[in-house]
Amino acid sequence: MPVSQKKAAASKFPLRLTPSVRRVAESFSQREGVSLNQFINIAVAEKLAHLQHEEWLARRPKVTNASISRALDVLDRPRGHAPEEFDRIPAGYRRAHRRLSAGGTTGRSKA
Repeated sequence: MPVSQKKAAASKFPLRLTPSVRRVAESFSQREGVSLNQFINIAVAEKLAHLQHEEWLARRPKVTNASISRALDVLDRPRGHAPEEFDRIPAGYRRAHRRLSAGGTTGRSKA
């Protein structure tokens, strides 16, 4: 006799949207070929994934010059063969790291 699996019941949640937001959401859901309910469900899931990723980034150890140096040391360890061309670290990356270590900038914005 097969074991029956319980299907997770979706909860109902009355959602009030402003008319303008609802019109735009309906328009995009139609373009995507999904129901408004599914479109909103996916939109909320994407927003939650984004927020969870931001929390993860805030909790993970910060990158330091020491951690970059350790990583570069690992990459510089000799192996039995030379790295493939696409696996090489660009020369400009090392120069940028040296400028950062010396207190300079790479010309990149933090935005």
